[in-house]
Amino acid sequence: LKMKPPVVTAVLVVLVQVSHGFPALYHRGWWRLLREGDDCGKCELALCSEPKDCPAGTVLDRCGCCPECGNVEGQICDLDQGNHFYGQCGDNLECRLDADEARFGEVPEPQCVCKSQESICGPEGKTYENICQFNKAYATKRNISMKHKGPCESAPVISMPPQDVQNFTGNDVIFGCEVSAYPMPHLEWKKKGNKMFLPGDDAHISVQARGGPQKYGVTGWLQIQGLKKSDEGIYICHTKNKYGATYASARLKVIDG
Repeated sequence: LKMKPPVVTAVLVVLVQVSHGFPALYHRGWWRLLREGDDCGKCELALCSEPKDCPAGTVLDRCGCCPECGNVEGQICDLDQGNHFYGQCGDNLECRLDADEARFGEVPEPQCVCKSQESICGPEGKTYENICQFNKAYATKRNISMKHKGPCESAPVISMPPQDVQNFTGNDVIFGCEVSAYPMPHLEWKKKGNKMFLPGDDAHISVQARGGPQKYGVTGWLQIQGLKKSDEGIYICHTKNKYGATYASARLKVIDG
């Protein structure tokens, strides 16, 4: 069955309209597919429209004439520079295949990745993962420059405090606490009313800490095994670095089993 050109165009228009309701489809190039049949012809810069709201800056269209928005970090892109189905990556970005997807048996899709993964300290004292995230945040603001390369130095902020919990005697409980700051913060646990930090010499209490999940963060855990009624109380997550200290607490209720 062979469709006439007007029918093909109508079908593609419908696909574009439908895909607007599904961003993942729209970014896969339906609009570019609709234009594939157009011949480039002579470049008339006066006929080019100025793209707006481009977080990753602009790139030239498939004809190398008019500017269009470049693809942002994490967006699917064209590995072949001569192909313009998904689009080209914007400023400070390059198109790469995700090796992790191939390792787990998935079909890797090319995505825009920031060329530099060095953190950026913004003018408001917020740390951005890289220059691409910084540019995206300030895409609509002019004459804004970074404070400096590298993370912003600040006092710790508890991004995920421990939560109240209750359980029966003999069972185990775990409190968690996520903190972010630079320099990296120190994290400790204490039970309200006690001067000593945990675990002390109590064999049924243990503490652990590791970096992450945030780039400049620490996650700590307090585990109490074989709950006793005497474990009931308020447990405090203490964190500090040279710029300051903060804490958050949660209550443990122990029910006789």
